[in-house]
Amino acid sequence: MKSKPAPLTRRAALASPLILPAAAALAAPARKVIAEDDPANLKIGHIMNWNVSDDFLLFCKQIGLKWARLMYHEEPDLDRLAGIQKRFAGFGVRFYTGCHYSYRSLKVQLGQPGRDQDIERFQKFIRIMGKLGIPAVNYDFHPANTYTTSFVDNHGYKTRQFSEKDFREKVEKPAFDREYSAEDIWANYTYLMKAVLPVAEESNVKMALHPDDPPLAKMNGVAKLFVHYDGYKRAEKIAGASKHWGLRLCVGTWMEGGDRMGKDTIGMIRDFGGRGKLFDIDFRNVSSPLPVFHETLPDEGYSDMYQIIKALRQVKYSDGIVPDHIPPLAGDNNEHRAGLAYCIGYFKALLRRANEEVG
Repeated sequence: MKSKPAPLTRRAALASPLILPAAAALAAPARKVIAEDDPANLKIGHIMNWNVSDDFLLFCKQIGLKWARLMYHEEPDLDRLAGIQKRFAGFGVRFYTGCHYSYRSLKVQLGQPGRDQDIERFQKFIRIMGKLGIPAVNYDFHPANTYTTSFVDNHGYKTRQFSEKDFREKVEKPAFDREYSAEDIWANYTYLMKAVLPVAEESNVKMALHPDDPPLAKMNGVAKLFVHYDGYKRAEKIAGASKHWGLRLCVGTWMEGGDRMGKDTIGMIRDFGGRGKLFDIDFRNVSSPLPVFHETLPDEGYSDMYQIIKALRQVKYSDGIVPDHIPPLAGDNNEHRAGLAYCIGYFKALLRRANEEVG
């Protein structure tokens, strides 16, 4: 007759090689993970026109999207913008930044007569953002860009492609009646900054500067400034010690340049983000660096997007991040709802993992 096994005592159980790891895991305190809505966390958002439908805002609420970059190109008006802000808030969507294309006027960017009137509209928009408690505005400075040379099929969806060879040989042509050197464009950029940065400081609104996409030093007879780390450093010097000047870092543009950029994407985050100079992030991936690239969904390109999110959390970045140039998926209209949901879900998963790792 077989004897019964001795009962497994607590001491014996804890000594078991099979149980020790589980017991240790149960005994270890769980790492506290920052809540998604914590003000110190990244703000996952979307680029939205001011007049999107209530149905689209409801869709955003359904997928857990709570932040937006406001695109507004009408005459700046405080009451009207306050009403737009209230309508979005009714669906749980808040603005973390705004954009008004008055700064894109060729009079402003090429230094032509009449630019002061366009700059005044931009100043007015900045003041309104401050009054509404919207903490940043976006802008760029690249007249005469060509963004795309063709569209390609990537896993069944159409996406933008840029070939430097095709651009130079088939597309490029003078955009204006004369060429504009880098110093010409720097003078115009400096003029704009001297006019609007004091207004941003008075209004407590941060100014987020986008790089040149694609990052080529000259296109269509016009020099481009923000195609390299050195361009951003010069712009920072123009801004002086202002805490209201910083970057809207389009990581896709930075990937397009690859080793041409003077500092890689993680290096840009550590440098500018580590000094509180990152105000907005365009989050997209590309197939490869120049001379040829096409855009992809965020998990399909050549860069590890998790490492970017992790780096942002490591420098305690707490402003916005949006999907950029979302490709249309099957059944999508111009709202790209399927692609948007894909991106937002992916962003949320990356952010959750980064918060678990970084703390």
